[in-house]
This record gives sequence, structure tokens and C-alpha cells, in this order.
Amino acid sequence: MKHSFYEANARQRIVALLDAGSFRELLPPSARATSPHLPLLDTPVAFDDGVVVGAGTLDGHAVFAAAQEGAFMGGAVGEVHGAKLTGLFERAIDQRPAAVLLLLESGGVRLHEANAGLIAVSETMRALLDARAAGIAVIGLIGSAVGCFGGMGLVAACCDTLVMSEEGRLGMSGPEVIETKHGVEEFDSRDRALVWRTTGGKHRWLLGDAHAIVDDDVMAFRAAAIDALDRRRPLTLDGLLAEQAALTARLERFGRLRDALDVWRVLGVAAPESLSLLDRDAFVAAVATHRLAY
Repeated sequence: MKHSFYEANARQRIVALLDAGSFRELLPPSARATSPHLPLLDTPVAFDDGVVVGAGTLDGHAVFAAAQEGAFMGGAVGEVHGAKLTGLFERAIDQRPAAVLLLLESGGVRLHEANAGLIAVSETMRALLDARAAGIAVIGLIGSAVGCFGGMGLVAACCDTLVMSEEGRLGMSGPEVIETKHGVEEFDSRDRALVWRTTGGKHRWLLGDAHAIVDDDVMAFRAAAIDALDRRRPLTLDGLLAEQAALTARLERFGRLRDALDVWRVLGVAAPESLSLLDRDAFVAAVATHRLAY
């Protein structure tokens, strides 16, 4: 029986993803680790500040995991939310689990907490890269309703491995932000087909941003995470320079194109208009030879 990753909440995802009965939450709601900023603005708080963190096992391997809750402020990062993520990575460096799993669902930084949230994201990125440098795999999973945008989009790009479903979305600026800044002519956030073929899992996998694409099923995400446990990208200067060169080449190749459909045509995909109608297996079979990989 399939269990939708998209429809589950943060705790349901993290408990189902890890080995049965293994998850132990750190700073649970009973700890009342709430934002100090939101009450000043008469804004409700969450007792876990919108992120679940803890430890468990995945296929018998010790792992740490964090799951953001999109139902609370769109998974947006504030001071406490970011501190829990940073602390999890710092604990990982001390205890050396096989991996840290990030179940990402965030619209970015909370405007309510502004600089505190921005600092929190930067500290999370630093701690994530420190963990990778220490030899700990960092696996990002994206497949929930809010997607992964803003500062957390940058965090996602820092992972060793990124797993997405077609329903997941990934980007720096969200559709509504782009439309507000540059107008509907630049990006129509109400055009759901445009939004998903630009930021959705299929497009991100084709461009090499996501390393695996799976069905909207918690067990499919679990299987991909297990497969990624031993897959690490060396965090070296040569590796970073090679990745930067690949991204520069991608921009030169596709930067003038206006739609993901145009990108897919340039990649040599036959009948790109049909890709959105294909299920995961048919999609991978149709475009696997055209996918960019870094």
C-alpha cells in the first residue's frame, strides 16, 4: 500500500521513512522551544517551531533526520527553527551517524524574523557543509505541498544527494515572489502547469539538480534514501570548481530560453509536451539519455 509523502505531515513522514519504532525526537513539543519573536507581533507560535528533529535508524544504519512542517507558516525558517537544524548537524559531527536526512518543506525565511531567520539559514548551511567535510552524507528529500524555496533552496543545493518526486518543487524564488517582483508576464504563478514544469521534480531531475526522482510514496523515498547512504560528493575545491563550470555551461546553453519545454527540446527530448502526462517509470525511460548529470 502506498502512503503519500505529499499528503503526510512532518512527523508522519519522518516516522514512516525511518525504521519502525527507531525515531527519537530531540526538542519535542513538550520542550516548548518556541520563537521569541512571533509573540511580539501577535503571531501564533508552534511548540516545535515548525521543524521536527531527532535520531533513528534507516535500514539499520544510525541516522539523524529533520522534517519541516509546511502547515506552520509554510515551513518558513526563524531563529529557533534554524537553530534546531544547525544543532542537529553539530550533533552529527560529534556522534558520526551514517547520514543526516533533510525532509525539506519551506517557503524560505520568515519575514517576521528577518535578519534572525537569514542568519539561521546561513548557520545551517555552514553546519551542513561542516558535516559533509567530516564525511557524513547529507540527503535531501523534497515532495511535499509547499516545496523548497528561498534560503532552504540553497540548503538543498548543498546536499550530497537530492531526491524529489514529481509533486515536489525546488527553486530560489517562489512563483509568487517572481510574479510580484517582475510581473505576470515574467512568471504567471496561477499557471500551475508552468509552475510545475519549471520548478517541479521532473524538470529538476532532467537538469541534474535532483539526483533521483521517485513516486509520491513514502516507501519510494525511503528506498532512495537507503540507496544514497553511501553516495557522497567529495567536498573539495576541484569538485566545487567543476560544478561551477557545469552550471556556467548550463546557463550559457539555456539562459535565453523562456520555458522548460524549450529546454527539453534543446536536450533532444521527443514530444516534450507529453512529459507531464507520463508516470515516473515512463518518464525516466523516455528521457534518461537526455538527463544532465553533474
